[in-house]
Amino acid sequence: MNKNLILTAVIGAFTIILGAFGAHSLQETLTITQLKSFETGVRYQMFHVLALLFVNTYNVFNTKTKNSISLFFFLGILFFSGSIYAITFGVSAKSIWFITPLGGMLFIVGWLKMAVSFYKTK
Repeated sequence: MNKNLILTAVIGAFTIILGAFGAHSLQETLTITQLKSFETGVRYQMFHVLALLFVNTYNVFNTKTKNSISLFFFLGILFFSGSIYAITFGVSAKSIWFITPLGGMLFIVGWLKMAVSFYKTK
């Protein structure tokens, strides 16, 4: 059982639910800026779901590498997209301003870890 793939599939389904919710239910309640911000969170979440599928099914990576890249991407989704969702729904940006860039940094570290892993592959 690959726990990373199971979690990725669940997050993927949740991403579609959030996207549909944003497209159909939030247009009346959010400003254009808030809606664009929400859509950015959903878009980055889906990009990284697809990257997680690739990482966890591509046989060049060993289990340790798959798990470390996956952890960076899972935490990036939680911090980056999650903080955008929280701010969209009323959490003060002043209280969690540092979480969004931290999530972005986790995404970057995950991508760089992937690049290094590709470089080391013979």
